[in-house]
Amino acid sequence: MQALHIHAGPKALAHIREHGLRPEHIGVIPGAAGGPKGLILGPLDRFIFGDWLSQSTQAVDLVGASIGAWRMATACLNNSVAAFERLEHDYIHQHYEPLPGQKRVSAEQVSGAFGQSLQAFYGGRIHEALSHPRYRLHIVTSRGRHVLHREHLVATPLGYAGAYLSNAVSRRALGGWLERVVFSGQGAALPFDAQDFRTRAVGLTEGNFMPALQASCSIPFALKAVHDIPGAPAGAYWDGGITDYHLHLNWTAPATGTDRSIVLYPHFQKNVVPGWLDKALKWRHGVTPFLDNTIVLAPNPEWVKTLPGGKLPDRQDFMTYDRDLAGRVKVWRAAASAAQQMADEFGEWLARPAVADVRTL
Repeated sequence: MQALHIHAGPKALAHIREHGLRPEHIGVIPGAAGGPKGLILGPLDRFIFGDWLSQSTQAVDLVGASIGAWRMATACLNNSVAAFERLEHDYIHQHYEPLPGQKRVSAEQVSGAFGQSLQAFYGGRIHEALSHPRYRLHIVTSRGRHVLHREHLVATPLGYAGAYLSNAVSRRALGGWLERVVFSGQGAALPFDAQDFRTRAVGLTEGNFMPALQASCSIPFALKAVHDIPGAPAGAYWDGGITDYHLHLNWTAPATGTDRSIVLYPHFQKNVVPGWLDKALKWRHGVTPFLDNTIVLAPNPEWVKTLPGGKLPDRQDFMTYDRDLAGRVKVWRAAASAAQQMADEFGEWLARPAVADVRTL
């Protein structure tokens, strides 16, 4: 069974029809939030960054939220293939035991352990991520406003309840509770038009790399917010997926009078959902002109049914397997290994990029 489906916006499809798809055509690669679902993209990441893109020389903007930020930062490291292999191993084997006398793992405990894992992963290598000769890293976070400005036992749940209700009325209204803060390396400009949502741009430095990356992965209530990141406005910072779950951004904004390059999007599904609070709002899951220049590489839903449990790895697996670490590791490794078929099929398609094999977004 075919594992990979290739979807393209109208301008991207016209580009493929006229030029095919070569590594020098790529200008942006987004990395979505989605937790363990991102494990399915490991083989594609290793192929794209370790083999295919290395055949070109242009600058590429890498934009990530949550696990997508971890993936994009990893792409900027020397010997990225080995780094991606370690990321996959570390993510699959993460495990948290409740402290003595506690029934559940606390957010403080998870945040502390996660911070240590990031330090072990990137310690001594931050300069690699920030000085890559071609890749410009952008880490997306969500900064609380007003009642969400500081994390609080009572105010934070109330604030997120207000954010949920406001977002249901209008995505822009969510900006009254949370704003998008993007940390960009090497003085790079944002590779998208940010007028769709309240946004701040901040420089990504060695001094704020770790807290920015941890903030981008800090799911509310599961982890603690990261407060007062150096070089950025004061306040509480959470998972970048809250404001930008799948980075449904205006990549088609003009740059120097011409359309931007192709946006190549390895994703774990066809739909590009705007914000985390939009997951249940199906009417916001459709395509928009923002994605006209985008090519989405996603697993075939029928192929996904052949994976362990008939689904992608997800956060529910932490509860399903509870303390059965070996059981969860087994099914997650099996899914990540099976995903090699997606990378193989993409490589085969690139050799003969037939338009007939491309689906519309």
